[in-house]
Amino acid sequence: MKQVTPYNTEAGKKKEVEDMFDNIAPKYDLLNHVLSMKIDVLWRNTLVKWLNADQPKEVLDVATGTGDLAIAVQKGTGAKIVGLDLSLQMLNVGIEKIKKIKLNNQIEMIKGDAENLPFESNKFDAVTVAFGVRNFENLNKGLEELKRVVKDDKSVYILEFSKVEGVLAPFYMFYFKNILPQIGKLVSKDTRAYTYLPDSVNAFPFGEKMKTILLDVGFKKVEYKKLSLGIATIYKATK
Repeated sequence: MKQVTPYNTEAGKKKEVEDMFDNIAPKYDLLNHVLSMKIDVLWRNTLVKWLNADQPKEVLDVATGTGDLAIAVQKGTGAKIVGLDLSLQMLNVGIEKIKKIKLNNQIEMIKGDAENLPFESNKFDAVTVAFGVRNFENLNKGLEELKRVVKDDKSVYILEFSKVEGVLAPFYMFYFKNILPQIGKLVSKDTRAYTYLPDSVNAFPFGEKMKTILLDVGFKKVEYKKLSLGIATIYKATK
C-alpha cells in the first residue's frame, strides 16, 4: 500500500498528520459538516446502533478528533468513553464541546498514539475509530493495538471512507478530487489538508481487502456495511 502523507516532508506520516490536524482544528467541525452535507452524522449514528447491541460499559474512541463519535457513542449507549488523539488542538476543541453539553464526567479526552496505546490489554468493551485508521503510519501496528486493548469476544468498529462504485462514481470522484479540496483550502487556509483527504482515500484498502487485513491481524470475525453507495464503510472486527 502506497504511503500517502499530508505534506510530503521528511518528518514522517505520524508527525505530519498531527501537524495537519493542529492546523485545521479551529475549522474542522464546520468543514466536516459542510463538505459531507451532514451525512457524516448519519454514518456515526449507524455505527452507534450497531455497537449498542454489545451493551458496552467502557469504550475507547481512537483518533477521536473533536469528539463527535465519542459524544454519539456516549449518548447512544450510556457508556464511559475515553477519546484519544494525536492532535492536541483537535482535543482542545473537543474538550470545550464536551463541557458545553455537560458530558465531561462521561467522556475523558487524552493525547496519545493509536500505534502505542497507553492501556492494558483486554480493557475495553468496544473500540471505535471514525476516519482515523487511514491516517495510521503503520496500519497493521495500529490495528493490532486496537485488537490488544479490546476484550475477548468484543469488537472494534471502524468507520472509514471507501470508494463509490457504479454510475455515480465519476461525479463523486470529481467532487472529491476537485471541488472538496478547493473549499477546504479556502476555509481552513491549509493548502494540503483537503488534497491529502482524496489522495489518502484512493490509496487505502476497502471492502474485502480491508476485511482480509483485519483477519490477517488476528480478528476472528469481520463484517462490514457499505454506507451511502459506498462513500463510507463500517467494519466490525471481533476479537
